[in-house]
Amino acid sequence: MIRVLLVDDSPIALHIMQRLLSNSPGIQVAGTAANGQQALDLLPQLNPDVICTDLHMPVMDGLELTREVMNKYPRPILVVSVSVEPDSHNIFRLLEAGALDIYAKPRAILEADQDKLARELASKIRVLAGVHVFRRTAAAKRPAPTLVSWALPSHAPARIVVIGASTGGPQALREILSHLPRNFPLPVVCVQHIGGDFLAEMVTWLAENAPLPVRKAVQGEVPQPGTVYFAREEAHLEFDDIGRFNLTQAPPCDGHKPSVTIALRAAAHRFGASTIGVLLTGMGRDGAQGMADIAAVGGITIAQDEASSVVYGMPKAAVELGAVQHVLAIEQIAPALVALTKRNAKD
Repeated sequence: MIRVLLVDDSPIALHIMQRLLSNSPGIQVAGTAANGQQALDLLPQLNPDVICTDLHMPVMDGLELTREVMNKYPRPILVVSVSVEPDSHNIFRLLEAGALDIYAKPRAILEADQDKLARELASKIRVLAGVHVFRRTAAAKRPAPTLVSWALPSHAPARIVVIGASTGGPQALREILSHLPRNFPLPVVCVQHIGGDFLAEMVTWLAENAPLPVRKAVQGEVPQPGTVYFAREEAHLEFDDIGRFNLTQAPPCDGHKPSVTIALRAAAHRFGASTIGVLLTGMGRDGAQGMADIAAVGGITIAQDEASSVVYGMPKAAVELGAVQHVLAIEQIAPALVALTKRNAKD
């Protein structure tokens, strides 16, 4: 039984989430709290497996709660918040502090599809319940990026990087993008599974620490070197015959729209052996077949390793398919991409 602590200053939201989860097999609401301080006081007694917290609360907000939990009682934290608030960009501060994922709470929660809410919320809780988290302190420092030495046979010069991610992806993408130099010579195209209207806020958050410009892909735009693009909400990202973005409304693939596999497959079809595919942390299999397509045309495929993944689902599926040539820790991926572009210059 997965024990969950719900933290929200809205009695209505607490009541609805409690009711939704009460009918979810294998999940038990261990307790509720109206603010972060109440939650902290309850933690030693309740010992929940997962904490679901809002951002804006009196006394102690979700950000301070996340910091305190990760310092004193580390465990998986799911941010449950309205995604269309004017400052919802601040929700990503909780990911910096150690929260693992975000769930978009509908503003009109009473009018929302309750069965769908229950399925989605329970699914995220079940995923996070299996994640092992570590204590974080304010003084903790990230390890320095590890340089990667590539000893590969002669290879077609790289022309594009395509990255796919799901649960834990925003944090992993931030690690990669913040370590790519301003003169990085390739376009970087990203597909991140993220709910609600969080994509715009995530793009802004990532851009704060990335030397490269970060923005959403636009229909008909030619991807430019040294720019990071994100697939838009509810549209698959592909490429037309001359390499321009083609945003399509095909059905979901592997349960997702946008789909990582569709973007990787489209890049393999258009750019062939000049494609670098990167698959990061996430649940499920999305991206595995796309990585296989890149490998089949002679491109380079890189997957995040299990130790640094929040959820080793998507990378594992690609590895098991035999589609991954290089398995790297998250801090090794940016140096690897830089090393591969330096090979371009030598070639």
